[in-house]
Amino acid sequence: MKKDNIPLALVTGAAHRLGRVFAQALAKQGYAILLHYNHSVDEAESTAKELRSLGADVILAQANLTDADSALGLFSVIDSSPHPLRVLVNSAATMQPADARTLSLPDWDATMNLNLRTPFFLAQQAQIRMRDSGGGLIVNITDVGAEKVWSKFPDYVVSKAALQSLTKVLARSFAPDVRVNAIAPGLVLPADDFPTEEWDRLVERIPLKRPAELSEIASTLEFLLKNEYITGQTITVDGGYSLL
Repeated sequence: MKKDNIPLALVTGAAHRLGRVFAQALAKQGYAILLHYNHSVDEAESTAKELRSLGADVILAQANLTDADSALGLFSVIDSSPHPLRVLVNSAATMQPADARTLSLPDWDATMNLNLRTPFFLAQQAQIRMRDSGGGLIVNITDVGAEKVWSKFPDYVVSKAALQSLTKVLARSFAPDVRVNAIAPGLVLPADDFPTEEWDRLVERIPLKRPAELSEIASTLEFLLKNEYITGQTITVDGGYSLL
């Protein structure tokens, strides 16, 4: 297959955790990968090596997504690539504990910038390229917490709830050429500093009594790639956590 016939997928935060899972899934589906990272240089290079072993063409791209000019640089890379942009996965996010009574405006803005403003800006830029080259798919990664009241993560919850609303707005605005959906995972990977006892307690509360397998998250993206009659939807993959 000629390079200009191989579709390109941009995955933000693709060096590790769920971003890496989504990049792997897309590589296995035959996509070239624009692998975005910010600070995780070693992890990005390791992920790129793995994807290339799968036969994928991988382009590494560093950017601070909270800076519009830096984020726009990703599209300079896309525009110079032989691959047409077909998929954007907005996976990069920040989740920091906070108290709504003392949360500072700079910390609030930092969360909103990365978790909400950046997906909007990237989607806006991506749909221009997708529309002009035959259409595409944008997938926003939200969280089961968007439907909950996690008082220890006020700015995070609000940003993810807003991202789900944004998904619907963009789906209607970008149709029919570009579809926009969201995936809302439940418990999948604990943070590196997350207490083991607390993680086990949360898992025990889930109706299915286990965290999600990475393959179960990846298969949700594969489903959205294949079913071209879905737009404006959030698919929750949480083992029943949202039932609590």
